Formats: sequence, structure tokens, C-alpha cells
Amino acid sequence: MSATSGELRIVNPANEQTIATMPPAGLEEADEAIARAAAAGPAWRAVSPGDRARLLRRFAEAVDGAIEELAALEVANAGHTIANARWEAGNVRDVLAYYAGAPERHSGRQIPVTGGVDLTFYEPLGVVGIIVPWNFPMPIASWGLGPALAAGNTVVLKPAELTPLTAVRLAELALEAGIPEGVFEVVVGPGSVVGWRLVTHPAVRKVCFTGSTSVGKAIMAGCAEQVKRVTLELGGKSANVVFADADLERAAATAPYAAFDNAGQDCCARSRILVEESVYERFMELLESAVKNVVVGAPTDPSSEMGPLISADQRDVVAGYVDGSTVAFRGNAPEGPGFWYPPTVLAPVGRDETAWREEIFGPVVAVVPFEDEADAIQLANDTEYGLSGSLWTRDIGRALRVSRALETGALSVNSHSSVRYWTPFGGFKQSGLGRELGPDALHGFSELKNVFISTEG
Repeated sequence: MSATSGELRIVNPANEQTIATMPPAGLEEADEAIARAAAAGPAWRAVSPGDRARLLRRFAEAVDGAIEELAALEVANAGHTIANARWEAGNVRDVLAYYAGAPERHSGRQIPVTGGVDLTFYEPLGVVGIIVPWNFPMPIASWGLGPALAAGNTVVLKPAELTPLTAVRLAELALEAGIPEGVFEVVVGPGSVVGWRLVTHPAVRKVCFTGSTSVGKAIMAGCAEQVKRVTLELGGKSANVVFADADLERAAATAPYAAFDNAGQDCCARSRILVEESVYERFMELLESAVKNVVVGAPTDPSSEMGPLISADQRDVVAGYVDGSTVAFRGNAPEGPGFWYPPTVLAPVGRDETAWREEIFGPVVAVVPFEDEADAIQLANDTEYGLSGSLWTRDIGRALRVSRALETGALSVNSHSSVRYWTPFGGFKQSGLGRELGPDALHGFSELKNVFISTEG
């Protein structure tokens, strides 16, 4: 949201009050940041693995010392509950600490050959552009930042215009920790200008983008002009599949939190609930009680479990999906200032309805019954997305069969966990390209080089 002066106006979504203003960067500022990152690249690449690891550990320690400060910024800027914001700041610390262990272990191989020695090396790409969304500004920034820096790259990060405050503070903490100037740059400005410049600038060798599938497609096409590396984490319409033999009480009690966390503004949200017909009515009874017990309130209140949507525009988008659909029941939400929307359950829902097929990105979940295992698999996979999902059953054979059959990148059985910093994360189909986090992410920020050394003559 822009102020009349042309400055970016940063708004608290819980009360609609302006909490900061800042001038938006333009093309010149973007180019300058990229130039600084490119200039810093050779020296950062030359830092020994042990010293690079120590600097990343210091960065993690600096974040750890600023957990409450960063959490408070995210509460005010993004409307996250204080409990979530503290977790998110801690996740940044943990991601940096995890990848601090990578520089000394990012080793190649010696491959047996005739007449010599064959070696492989991992080389840094150069400047990496990271484009961060507004729904989880802190963690998603670190998911690219950590492995990129560990692999010897420099970074230019563009936060969302709505939520830039934690990114700016993370850059300050990096400098305080001893990360050299230019190694981690933050540029706050419009995606159409700053974000797109990361796509088109020849010095930027990779772009990491998290956001909508439509924008991700444009970024992928733009990167193709230079055969630029790209990682995309895009939309989702994840399924929560509940079989009749599941622990229904637990499945129903946890379903709201899998769909309404961060007010449903989560690509991993289990926004489609599939329930076996024989237990559908019982599950809905349990779900109604659970939804109405979700505590929606001031993000600063430790008892709050859900806060507001990010903006008035997003609230209008969510309401537009609900209008014309059948609402089975709703939870509660505050009245007055703030971009509030109550947790909402849609049922019955047709399998071709827009609310069932499109990502709403709000606290809205749709419920549909299924006949049997084959129907559940077909229904869960009947989407262009494939990011996350959950499966509830006591039958271990079914759990394994269905887990393998579901076309999704991150799946939980009898739980709703999607993201751990030490395990891979990413999507199938139009939910994305590449993998973040875990031991494999480092390879996405490196080029594999093969060197043959002759021992003959």
C-alpha cells in the first residue's frame, strides 16, 4: 500500500494503523544493490569454509539475540500471532545454524577413471536474487539466504512491499555479525521493478521466488531468456484426507489449525478436507466444535491462535470466494478496525466449484465426502497443485499406499507437519520447481564442475 507522497506505507493489519513509511527503490537502486553483491562475490567465495561457517553461526547467534524484536516486528507488520512470530524468528536462527554446518561438508567426489584422476567440485553460482512473499516474510527469506550464503553466493533479497521490516532488520543483523558488506543486500520496492530486475539482470545467476503460480510462470519465462537458474515455491490447494478408521476426534480437532494457521495465508494450508462417507456426519459435528473454538484475536495476545488477513484487498478476495457458496458453519472474529475474517467451513461443495479448485489464501476450508481409497486418491490429485497434504488412517498399509499415490511434495500421516529445516520442501506440478531446505538445497545454489587430471605422460 503506497502513501500519497509516493512512499510505501507499512500498515498493521490488526488495527489498520501506519507503523512505518519508506521510499520505494527503483531500477537504479536495484542495479546498485546487484552491483554491490557482484563486487562482494569474489572475496566471499574466497572465504575459507571454516570461516564462512563461523560467520553464519555468528549471524544465527545475532538472530537468536533479537528473537523478541523480530517477532514484534512481524506481529505489527504481518499480523501474525506472537506465538507464530516467535517460532518464525527461531526458524530463521535454526536455518542459519543448520547451513553454518554446510561449507565444510559441501564436498565433491573422486570418480574412478582410466589414465588419470577425475574430481568433481561444487562452485557458487554468483549473485542470487530472492523474492519473498508477504505471508511468511522471515522464514522464507532464510530458506534461500542460508544455503545461498553457505555455498559461497551473495544475495539480493526483495521483500514484499507490504512486509519489509524484518528483512531490513535481518540485513542489519548480518552486518553486526560480521557478514561483509555487499554479501547480503535488501532492496524494498515494487515487484514489477525490483523483482523483475532480478530476473533480467545478467549478473544475477539464480532467482528464488515464493508466491503465486501466475507470477512464478512469468518469472520462469523471464529467466529462460538467460537460461537462469530458478527455484519456485508457488500455490497450493492441499488435501486433508480422513479415512473412516482414523482417530476422528484428533483429525477433527487439528484440521482447523492445518487450514487456518496464519489466517489461511499459507501455501501448505490443508484447505480441502476429504472425509470417507461413512464417517462424514460425525466428522462434521466434531469439526464444527473445533472451528468455533479457534481463538481469533489480537496478535499480541499470547492466547490468540489466528490473526487478521494481511490487507483489505485480501479480505475482499476471500469474501468473493465465499459469496455464493454454501457455508456450513463459521468461527468467530473481532469486529472493528483490522482485516478480520472468521474461520469458515464450506459444505456441501461440488467437485467443480471454484472454492474447491482455486487457492483462496484465507481462513476458508471446503469439505467433500469420498467413497473409497481409489476415490480419495483421484479426488486429492484432481488439482493443478501438489505442495502439501495430510492423511489420517490407522492402517499402515493404506498410509504407505496412499502416500505414494498422492501427487504432492510434502505429506504428513496422522499429523499436519510440512516444513522442517533439515528435510526437503517443495511441490509437484504447478506448485513449484526445485527443493528448499534440508541437505539437498545446497546443490540448488551450486554448479557441479568435473575436472579430469591425466596421470599419463
